[in-house]
Amino acid sequence: MSDSKKHRGLGRGLDAILQSPETDITSKDISGDYVAGAVAEIDINLIETNPFQPRTEFDDAALDELAQSIKEQGVIQPVTVRKLGYNRYQLISGERRLRASKRAGLTTIPVFIRIANDEQMLELALIENIHRENLNAIEVAISYQRLIDECNLTQEQLSEKVGKSRSAIANFLRLLKLPAEIQIALRDGHITMAHARALINVEDKETQLKLLQQIIEDELNVRQTEELANKAKNQDNGKEQRKQTNYLPDHFKAQIKTLSQALNTKVKVKRNLKGQGSVVIDFKNEAEFDRIIELFNKQ
Repeated sequence: MSDSKKHRGLGRGLDAILQSPETDITSKDISGDYVAGAVAEIDINLIETNPFQPRTEFDDAALDELAQSIKEQGVIQPVTVRKLGYNRYQLISGERRLRASKRAGLTTIPVFIRIANDEQMLELALIENIHRENLNAIEVAISYQRLIDECNLTQEQLSEKVGKSRSAIANFLRLLKLPAEIQIALRDGHITMAHARALINVEDKETQLKLLQQIIEDELNVRQTEELANKAKNQDNGKEQRKQTNYLPDHFKAQIKTLSQALNTKVKVKRNLKGQGSVVIDFKNEAEFDRIIELFNKQ
């Protein structure tokens, strides 16, 4: 992707904001006497939601509980925003606090105002969400993948930014290769990440889904799941090995058919990848055996 296309995809960058006198956040005031870097109390309705927010689901009961706490004690930790223009702000982090504050009936909310372009917005929002304890494994995996794809990070760079090992990041990213049904089960808490990691080792999708159903119905623990997954993997490997052992080129199949018709009996051929094999000719009784031998003798 070219730099120009990437820039359009991310939206207006920092340069565009700084070059406009209407949105200069390095001088003058921000919606009154607030300058960049300040912690301020601003109208809650002036804050737009973060379009880069990776979290799509918010628990209503948890929001109600937070709203009640805010009613009693106020917003203890300010949300973080960036200024878009006069009287316009965009949320960087703290969407749960913003939603709960609206439920609590607040008209203003404390904010920390900072400078961030669109790519930084995405990065900040994703990294903040990754560090939430209640973020499920699929949300974390998607956030990692978005950071890699949309912020052009390597796994090594991502590892440094989020403070996780490369192997841990790789384990999360592998979850996105699982069938959608398994990802949904993990997202909804029907299975754990350890269950899902065991299923990754099974290559056949149909087998994976059968194991998923068994895990949920029989409430299997991780060790039981790993044992079933290993058994299924060995069976799949056995099938593949037998398939390779019995591999027959097309011209072999044609010759087998011709020989079977000439002998008027069933002919089977086994062959491995090295080209070695055997031919088996069926006969029902001694008379048929003699007939077949006589046919060969006539050749």
